Amino acid sequence: MERYVEDYQKRRLTERVDIIAAINILRSQGCEYDDLIEEITKVFYVDLDAFNEIVMAA
Repeated sequence: MERYVEDYQKRRLTERVDIIAAINILRSQGCEYDDLIEEITKVFYVDLDAFNEIVMAA
């Protein structure tokens, strides 16, 4: 997937519900689980601990 956002434009994802929504959107666009972290960090600053907990629970 080709998407890139300048660092100053990135939104912070710290709430679990926001991280889950972002993951669901990426998955609906065909993003594989192995590529999620790469794709989500192109667009957002992500709480990586929360992200890892969510992915491990899925």
